[in-house]
Amino acid sequence: MKKKSLWIILLLALLAASGMVSPAISQVGAQASQANGRITQVDVSQFPRVTVYVSVTDDAGYPRPVDPKSIRIYENGVLMEPLEISGEGEIGPLTSLLVMDVSGSMNEAGKLTAAKEAALAYIDLLQPGDQAGVMTFNTKVQYPQPVTEDLDQVRNAIRSLTADKDTAFFDALIKAEEALMNISGRKAIVVLTDGLDNVSKRNSDDVLAGISEGGFSISTIGLGDPEKKGVNAGLDEPGLMSLAGQAGGVYAFAEDAATLKSIYENYGMLLKSEYRITYETPAELRDGIRRSLRVEVGESDTAAAGSSEYNPGGVLPEVETGEAWRYFGLLLAALGLLLFVPVLLRMLLRKSETKKEKQTGNKPSSSEKRITLKEPPKITLK
Repeated sequence: MKKKSLWIILLLALLAASGMVSPAISQVGAQASQANGRITQVDVSQFPRVTVYVSVTDDAGYPRPVDPKSIRIYENGVLMEPLEISGEGEIGPLTSLLVMDVSGSMNEAGKLTAAKEAALAYIDLLQPGDQAGVMTFNTKVQYPQPVTEDLDQVRNAIRSLTADKDTAFFDALIKAEEALMNISGRKAIVVLTDGLDNVSKRNSDDVLAGISEGGFSISTIGLGDPEKKGVNAGLDEPGLMSLAGQAGGVYAFAEDAATLKSIYENYGMLLKSEYRITYETPAELRDGIRRSLRVEVGESDTAAAGSSEYNPGGVLPEVETGEAWRYFGLLLAALGLLLFVPVLLRMLLRKSETKKEKQTGNKPSSSEKRITLKEPPKITLK
């Protein structure tokens, strides 16, 4: 009996080594792992249609396939009815802008070389129709390769990077947002830095404000030593993590070239495995008021929820179409009244002055009387 049990154990071990039982093991592990939903981008360019991009990962942060119909979007606490749902890997073309730190500290310990290799690995993951660009920053922000579908040009731009001077991290992100503002579809900024921002004129609040307007995500990568403190040596990990969390992205720290390459590759896989849900908001007016979003994946009782928000835009609140002309007419009447008030005041002032002159008689005083001499007769000599 003992020999039989031993043979069974050995057989199972051989099957496991040969990979014949690995799919079952993987399936069990997938079932045990929590599906975590995260909203990465909100597109309101077709408002009142709202498109939400959702990343679903396991507990380790890797893409987790799920039934697209198990993803639920709530706006201001109300479940939205989807008009369109795109499954994993069907979100359409991806636009990536790689924002890379080329300050002087990147020359240390081969960090710039590692960053180039990792960025090239990211580009290799892109598919036909995807596009990418490269932006760099030290004390100045440079845009050596604008967004293009010609990925060979992007690779050449990455290979040609050199490093010197200080770090203008936030200024670079503002420029990156401006570069992507008028591009449609899924847009992502992946930014790498190894130090603290020490020369930017803008800050994280400015960056987050731009995300709300442009509809894209920002993922951050730290390559410095978070234990060091100095002008070019320190790394603000809490700041990078907070920025990515609020910008629909993720943060990771790389301590060597292999880890950095793995991070870039994982970011690429996450972006290409997202889901896209489009719905029509019941609040159809651009009222300029931020609206909360929540995503749930899986069964309602056990779903892990992710949250975000968006602003539909609009400086002045919109009104219903039926009331628009009435409000427009009132606005024109108010403007006309403002223009007429000065004229009316002048007319009243002149009338008042004329009335006062009539009451006083407006007669000249005795000192103002003059003697008028008659012209002498002409004498004609004969």
